[in-house]
Amino acid sequence: MMGTSRPPYSDRPLPCGRRWKWALAATLMSLSLSATALAQAPDARWPDRPIRMIVPLPAGSALDLVGRLVGQKLGERLGQPIVVENRVGASGVIGTEAIVRAPPDGYTIGMATTTTLATAPVLTPKLSYDPVNDVAPISLVGVSPYVLVAHPGVPARNIAELIALAKARPRTLSYSSVGEASLAHLAALQFSAMAGVELNHIPYKSSTQAVIDLNEGRIDLQFGILPTSLQLIRAGKLRALAVTTERRLDELPDVPTLAEAGLAGFEATLWLAVIAPKGVSPDVVARLNRDIAATLEDPDVRKAWLIQGIYPEGSTPQALRDRTVHDIAKWRALVPKVGAQAN
Repeated sequence: MMGTSRPPYSDRPLPCGRRWKWALAATLMSLSLSATALAQAPDARWPDRPIRMIVPLPAGSALDLVGRLVGQKLGERLGQPIVVENRVGASGVIGTEAIVRAPPDGYTIGMATTTTLATAPVLTPKLSYDPVNDVAPISLVGVSPYVLVAHPGVPARNIAELIALAKARPRTLSYSSVGEASLAHLAALQFSAMAGVELNHIPYKSSTQAVIDLNEGRIDLQFGILPTSLQLIRAGKLRALAVTTERRLDELPDVPTLAEAGLAGFEATLWLAVIAPKGVSPDVVARLNRDIAATLEDPDVRKAWLIQGIYPEGSTPQALRDRTVHDIAKWRALVPKVGAQAN
């Protein structure tokens, strides 16, 4: 009828069939959004059963002791026990393969080191895992430095004098390690390459015997672990020339880093980390990383690790991945120059 106003389109009642279709579409869209949100939300139930931690080195090793303490403290925070399983063999390769091949459900994590992630792909032909692409990095947990020490009979009181002595007497100065391609051996090879010197490598099967021979003057030099070296340095039985870290150590504040002593960029430390299989939920990674960071602030943890010569040090997952990539490239560039091979 002329003159009769009609309500705006949005206010007009829909025919029954159209109302039903619109309601159905809205319901389906709501369900779809709810499902997406649920899929992206953290699993509030995780963890609802014990978690397995694989340690790829023997019981009683430094990595095992660190893993067990991390597992204990982390389990307390997560509300579920973490059961440590030692899977040994092939210098950690067998255990690491077990970690990366486990289901990525958040119920298998593992310990890793410079050796299993950074030097293994360089020294082990046809390695069964990719330490970058097969791994979900969780967090760095600690760093163990080396100290370059000399027997007091070596007439060198600093790195400059040591390099001059080694150049004047090629392959005369000897150093010990716990085996071919061990990280201490690689540190010495890095030193030799950067300093342009040739040293005589004497591999040992026992670190105890290597220290005894160094202490008695049958060996001249060693890249030694901090706890053992520190005792002998303080007793005046060994001379500390430099440390392998990027910063000086609190225990040896007067001992320079090798970078400070003239070898710019030198760094060689054994780092320890927690990893998981690739594909584990980002929420699980974030929760583990957060709780590991809190664990590293625990006074009991810090005290126990410093006795072992390990400095508690955390990281983001990305920083751990970046460190792995960097160290692989570093050792890959060094090894062909010196011909190091794993046994």
